[in-house]
Amino acid sequence: MTWNSVMGFVSSFALFLPIALILALRLYNYKSFPALVVYYSSVFIYNLMTEGYIPMSKQIVYNWGLINNLLDAPLMMLFLTYFSPSFLFTKRLKIAVAAFILFELVVIALRGLNVESITIILGPGIIMIAALCLHFFVRHAKMAVEHGKSTGKALIAGSLLFAYGCFGLIYLMYYVFKTPHVADTFLVYFMAATVSALMMSAGIIYERKLVKKIKEVQITRRELSEIYKDTKMAAPVRTAMLDFDKESWN
Repeated sequence: MTWNSVMGFVSSFALFLPIALILALRLYNYKSFPALVVYYSSVFIYNLMTEGYIPMSKQIVYNWGLINNLLDAPLMMLFLTYFSPSFLFTKRLKIAVAAFILFELVVIALRGLNVESITIILGPGIIMIAALCLHFFVRHAKMAVEHGKSTGKALIAGSLLFAYGCFGLIYLMYYVFKTPHVADTFLVYFMAATVSALMMSAGIIYERKLVKKIKEVQITRRELSEIYKDTKMAAPVRTAMLDFDKESWN
């Protein structure tokens, strides 16, 4: 058994962890987490195909790989709306998603659906995602250190920043410089995917605790609103404690 086969198995298990946690912790329908489930599911299945755990023809594996790469940036940008500090920022991210999909369609129309198209598409996608992850990581890491908040978001953004930093190097090695050491490139990918997925899993666990608290506060708000809806207390019932789910607490 080679290091590549060992790390292929380990990375497959690691990639499944975020999916299992999102489903088990019931985050699959929370905000933009569905995009993250689709992202990890696609990568996980592709990993199983390339390692031979799901026997498929070379053509199917090849096509899945192409589609997987096409979905990468749009799905990740959709998920990153979870970190958005405002409605305007979310709107801009969604516009960016639409613009990137249009860019992909234009490239495919001109070049066809092949490795050449993927090479053109992947570069800008990796840069955009890495830049967004760096921004969110710095923001939430600072909040985690200074205020003891946003630990989950800092871990999630950090996991993605690490992953896309490594993917950038792999992109240069494999697609741009076309290294003959393909096995080494895959080994780097497996290691990067494993570390990133484990960090993501830790972040999801932390974030679930925050989501639970937010939902409890929202339930309390609704109950208080029902109690005081016919009184003058309805307006001032919002307190600092009940503003727990504002961005400053995330």
